[in-house]
Amino acid sequence: MYKKSNNRGPRQGGVNSGIQKPSFGGSPRQGGGLPRYGGGQNNRGGSRGSSRGGFSSSSRNRQGGSPRYGGRGNRGGGGVSIQHSRFICKAEPIIEKIEYIPIHKFEDFKIDNILKNNIYKKGYVNPTPIQDMAMPLVLDGKDVVGIANTGTGKTAAFLLPLLNKILNNPKEKALVIVPTRELALQINEELLDFKGHLKIYSVCCVGGMSIYNQISNLRRSNNIVIGTPGRLMDLVERKVIHLAEFGTIVLDEADRMLDMGFVNDMRSLMAGMAPNRQTLFFSATITSEVDKLIKEFLTNPETISVKTGDTAKNVDQDIVRVPKGEEKIDHLHAMLSKKEFSKVLIFGRTKYGVEKLSQSLIKKGFKAESIHGDKNQPKRQRALKSFRDNQSQILVATDVAARGLDIPNVTHVINYDIPATYEDYVHRIGRTGRGDKTGIALTFVN
Repeated sequence: MYKKSNNRGPRQGGVNSGIQKPSFGGSPRQGGGLPRYGGGQNNRGGSRGSSRGGFSSSSRNRQGGSPRYGGRGNRGGGGVSIQHSRFICKAEPIIEKIEYIPIHKFEDFKIDNILKNNIYKKGYVNPTPIQDMAMPLVLDGKDVVGIANTGTGKTAAFLLPLLNKILNNPKEKALVIVPTRELALQINEELLDFKGHLKIYSVCCVGGMSIYNQISNLRRSNNIVIGTPGRLMDLVERKVIHLAEFGTIVLDEADRMLDMGFVNDMRSLMAGMAPNRQTLFFSATITSEVDKLIKEFLTNPETISVKTGDTAKNVDQDIVRVPKGEEKIDHLHAMLSKKEFSKVLIFGRTKYGVEKLSQSLIKKGFKAESIHGDKNQPKRQRALKSFRDNQSQILVATDVAARGLDIPNVTHVINYDIPATYEDYVHRIGRTGRGDKTGIALTFVN
């Protein structure tokens, strides 16, 4: 099914910062271990108001007592230690996949010709595997479980059938639930491209943006609502969203919503939906918790799996040891000055720390942007656009950028602060080494 490629190309440049020869790689010192991170230091903590744009509507408890938008809070107050050796791993050789031959062409799908024309205008020629296998089932009204990596075209796999459904019945409504604000906005942008001039209206409901504007838009004609669980629950409680009106619900990146602590909100939203709804469930992994939700939420679903493996296999992973008495920022500065560090995503642990680091890099002459929970959504979107469009070399972020974002050609991921869990680490480094490219991930350790 696969064959090895002999033209992998040279590795990206080395990682020596040039300051007193910091140590990279090797096994961790005996008995070393990492400091524990938890408590109030975790970026995902904080009150509902501050983490979701300042609008609070209830004091319901969530699983584990974590804040609604912002994930798992302090994970029990203690965090976990991660052995240094887990941050060291060579990328596997890139393998060239045999070109996928689709069963269908877009023209074969039972969708409106206007939609087909809009697809061709976007430059799509043949469907991806998830589109090829899922779209006929979705168009037939079946519940579908799609197992696929980020970046495999699953957004189009559910958006195109939803748009066709609405064209056939303008009163049809669909709800799309995603884990992060950025992913919600990303999906809405793709929807706008696919619909073109069709009179189909969507509303994006996320924290960090005015809830009053969202309420106003929801009171107008709308067919598709895309949002994060916390903000959607606020709008349901305000009786602006009426869940029973939606004939289709999409749970995208479901495993990540579970990981971020949204399970109770997901259950509350599903409980309000019409019993005869169509449910589409997309996830990168199927854990026992995810499987339990599938059994709860879906009726006789068709399961499709096009998962191609873990993104981290394409990533060269190493550590940067900072000797006692030296500053991380000095080592980081020397690394970023190297030519090969052309598009770098740096992860920090706290909102304050991320902003401080980005400002420090700007003062040192780097083109840097930052995104974190204290920035309003328009500023976050501008920062992401600048990084995507290569107008800035560096994006410094909390874990908000680790999930669901499609940022092409990231050469390096740097963990300036050690992540709270190894799972967070895997999500972070998955922003590089995408597709058929090898990326580099570096983690600072003391």
